[in-house]
Amino acid sequence: MPDWRRLRWQDRIAWIIGSGFGSGFAPIAPGTAGSAVATVILIAIALLLPPDWPAAATLPIYGALIIVGFAAGVWATGKMSTNANPDPGTAVWDEFVGMWIAAVPAVTLSPTPFNWWLLAAFLGFRALDGLKPWPCRPLERLHGGWGIMIDDVAAALWTLLGLGVIYLILKLLTTIG
Repeated sequence: MPDWRRLRWQDRIAWIIGSGFGSGFAPIAPGTAGSAVATVILIAIALLLPPDWPAAATLPIYGALIIVGFAAGVWATGKMSTNANPDPGTAVWDEFVGMWIAAVPAVTLSPTPFNWWLLAAFLGFRALDGLKPWPCRPLERLHGGWGIMIDDVAAALWTLLGLGVIYLILKLLTTIG
């Protein structure tokens, strides 16, 4: 943890963003805490939208959130990264963006802010972020914020793929049944 009194204002902002608004300082499972806060943000956005808003129309909103979040994350977590600690445990903004990617089916398939797809996205993303399937492990070796962020994007894409397969199977079963 840096000495806040010695940080420039840009570095303070980087630490606030990179630590997921402080969720990265959780004493136990900071990555899970970051994913949980990211999920709360998704639910809050859904609750702020008009009740008759079509779920699929939220895709551009979440797409922008993911793109801007990723860019901010590369910058912020890159500021947190040092040679001695290239991927600090307090840097959890990657969990935010990963969770937002993994939750795309939850926010586009269901009109309710909390649903089973969101829970499946959370659990799947946390599991795959921990397991690091290919190419997550090699990607986290990239320098600075890129390495911190991109491996979680890959885990989120695996989660998204898994949720897509589950969706197609459920759709097939409900069509047959």
